[in-house]
Amino acid sequence: MVLRQGVLLLGDGNSNGMNHIVRLTDYRRDARRRKGRVYFTRQELSQLLSLYSPRVASGEWRDYAIDHVEGMAVFSIFRHTAERPIYAIAKQTTPKGASYTVFEDRSRVASSLSLAEALAVFPPALMLVSS
Repeated sequence: MVLRQGVLLLGDGNSNGMNHIVRLTDYRRDARRRKGRVYFTRQELSQLLSLYSPRVASGEWRDYAIDHVEGMAVFSIFRHTAERPIYAIAKQTTPKGASYTVFEDRSRVASSLSLAEALAVFPPALMLVSS
């Protein structure tokens, strides 16, 4: 296996050269499909971080993690780094598209086909207003 300028050359190592030429982007895309991995899109990550950032600034939350499990992506929120997550937002694939579930500890709090609807269970972050 050799990588040159975005092209992956797959071969058997014989002196007669490479057997198969594959574009790296095609190879990665096919590998993701085979493994059944689910990822958050850039827009979804933006929504999640828009929820997360004000609460970090206020000191309510401290850390987050993104995990990928077969058929699911999970955005976990921690109050303290060494603890279990206080919230987890899971994205799963369904025949209708993606579904989102919000967990608080081990309890399911909300579920929706829209990330914005699932995140609506979180009240807006409170801000200190000085007079």
